[in-house]
Amino acid sequence: MKQLMLGNQALARGLYEAGCGVVSSYPGTPSTEVTEEAAKYDEIYCEWAPNEKVAMEVAFGASLAGKRSFCGMKHVGLNVAADPLFTCSYTGVHAGMVICVADDPGMHSSQNEQDSRHYAIAAKVPMLEPADSAEACEFAKKAYELSEQFDTPVIIKMCTRVAHSQSIVEPKQRKEPELAPYQKNIAKYVMMPANAVRRHPFVEERTEKLKAYAETCAFNRVEMGDTKIGIITSSTSYQYVKEVFGDGASILKLGMVNPLPDQMILNFAAKVDQLIVVEELDPVIEGHCKELGLTVSGKDVLPIEGEYSQNLIAKRLGANVPAYQKLEEQMPPRPPVMCAGCPHRGLFYLLAKHKCTVLGDIGCYTLGAVAPLNAMEMTLCMGASVSATHGFNKALGKEAEGHTVAVIGDSTFMHSGMTGLANIAYNQSNSTVIILDNSITGMTGHQQNPTTGYNIKGDPAGKIDLERLCRSMGFERVAVIDPYDLAQCEQVIKEELAAQEPSVIISRRPCALLKYVKPNPPLRVDASRCSGCKSCMRLGCPAIRVKNKKAEIDSTLCVGCGVCGQLCSFDALQPGEVQG
Repeated sequence: MKQLMLGNQALARGLYEAGCGVVSSYPGTPSTEVTEEAAKYDEIYCEWAPNEKVAMEVAFGASLAGKRSFCGMKHVGLNVAADPLFTCSYTGVHAGMVICVADDPGMHSSQNEQDSRHYAIAAKVPMLEPADSAEACEFAKKAYELSEQFDTPVIIKMCTRVAHSQSIVEPKQRKEPELAPYQKNIAKYVMMPANAVRRHPFVEERTEKLKAYAETCAFNRVEMGDTKIGIITSSTSYQYVKEVFGDGASILKLGMVNPLPDQMILNFAAKVDQLIVVEELDPVIEGHCKELGLTVSGKDVLPIEGEYSQNLIAKRLGANVPAYQKLEEQMPPRPPVMCAGCPHRGLFYLLAKHKCTVLGDIGCYTLGAVAPLNAMEMTLCMGASVSATHGFNKALGKEAEGHTVAVIGDSTFMHSGMTGLANIAYNQSNSTVIILDNSITGMTGHQQNPTTGYNIKGDPAGKIDLERLCRSMGFERVAVIDPYDLAQCEQVIKEELAAQEPSVIISRRPCALLKYVKPNPPLRVDASRCSGCKSCMRLGCPAIRVKNKKAEIDSTLCVGCGVCGQLCSFDALQPGEVQG
């Protein structure tokens, strides 16, 4: 029976139907749901790995053992996994190995909008790019065949719109492949220089075979229409082009974006009067067309940054079509804020109060950088807060040590913060690291991690004790605080910043949105005591507002954390029931 599926859900369905046996991933929007959906199939072993490098190495190991495997990540996660990617291109695979990378044009939830096609080109591995959910499902199955046929890992490139949009998919039965018996092969799988030198020619020969395959494969197709304009496109850009032009242009739709089909492109170009490439982000296809000697338009009329849309393509390419509907009124901006009751809010308030230099990390706590807290001054990549704080303090010494801290979430710490912490312990900078332990991976939708004690299915799993881990790494000073207790937090922060040795503070309080966290009754405002000083507004809590010069609590949002009451000098914010 046909079903509406998200692109990520459809990709997971394709993994299931292809007989995938092992999935290891690290959550990262917009890729997360692929693994969450795959975990619903009992036939597939699924796990959250501590980071993307580990996930790819797990997938490689499963492939080596003879099981079809998969790992998923977002585009910046592929940076982390680049090391095994480039080398397993040399080794090749045993059973099929598929890698999903999800790009984020427009940076809806990312710190950059890099184009992952460059990785496929640089690593010399094939990359497929579905344009809807049906293709996501089908390409996943075909990717395993491609992987095993050409002895290569295969990358499937998703993007936010394909991953999180729904279209029709027709599910089919699972085909369980036979386990490919493991075979010892030192020359193929031990990548020391003498063996790697012999594997490089294999990679180049494989690339030539893949180029020939790309010319006739089902992933690429020509849709002839009006030959005045010929458009080469892929992914969501294909959908926009079809909506704008319909049969008013001829289209070469590319589903295999590495390697690109030279002769197919040349043949298509010969049939049209004007050639245009429509692709989001970098001019990868456009540059390839120019290398083939073609005259082509692309980034001269279309932007190199951000997401495309039907309206943008119609406007930039001069298509005479009515504009797609927009909301008639300008929508007021809604900047993201930490949730009511977020355990990080009070801590950031204190860090800002004491004018600390806060080097931050990747997570929902990155919102500590925005008004009114304005408490975070750097966010680079996963784990960078710890390493950068060490470097910052080594550069400035006592000038910085007494007021500089790193903040990093529990999942991010497990991902790539531990090595930075080891560096502090080993090279001895007087640095203070605050681990924000909210008992979950918050930003990507409450996934488990190695500190929570549960696996991807919610079953009991190995649990890493952060305090013991930090002490075992050489830290004598490890303090645990409750971020709802501002007095305790303030005292500990002062003590650790004053100490003349490395220290770790673990700020521990579960995310307020976790199902097992029961909220307290919402606070109430005693209007007779409220002076209208707005001290409570400095927290930036969405449950607090000012009306008629008095504070007011939104009882539908307030979880009764009581942090705001600790800021009020007039005891106007009181525990209580919903206001009448």
